[in-house]
Parts: sequence; C-alpha cells; structure tokens
Amino acid sequence: MLYYAVVFFIIALVAALLGFTGIASGAAGIAQILFFVFIVLAIGSFVVNLLRKRP
Repeated sequence: MLYYAVVFFIIALVAALLGFTGIASGAAGIAQILFFVFIVLAIGSFVVNLLRKRP
C-alpha cells in the first residue's frame, strides 16, 4: 500500500510539473489517503503484535 502511495505521489509531481493541476491534485489526494490508511494499518499491526507476545 505504501508503494501505491509513492506511485501516486510521483504521478502528482510529474503532472504538476507539466501543468496538469487537476490531475495533480487528484493524484495527490489519492496518495494522501493511501498513506494514512497505511499508517493506520501499520499501527494496528504493531499493537496486535505487542498484545500477542504478552502471556
């Protein structure tokens, strides 16, 4: 998921450099959503892992 966030971020950067502001803002929005979903899932995974290791 982090891979897709980075891909959409790069697409947003390239689109912004070429002047396609609508496409750039859309790709940046998608990248931001994917990044925050990744962060939530990563934190959830760490918490579950900590809870499982305790007897």
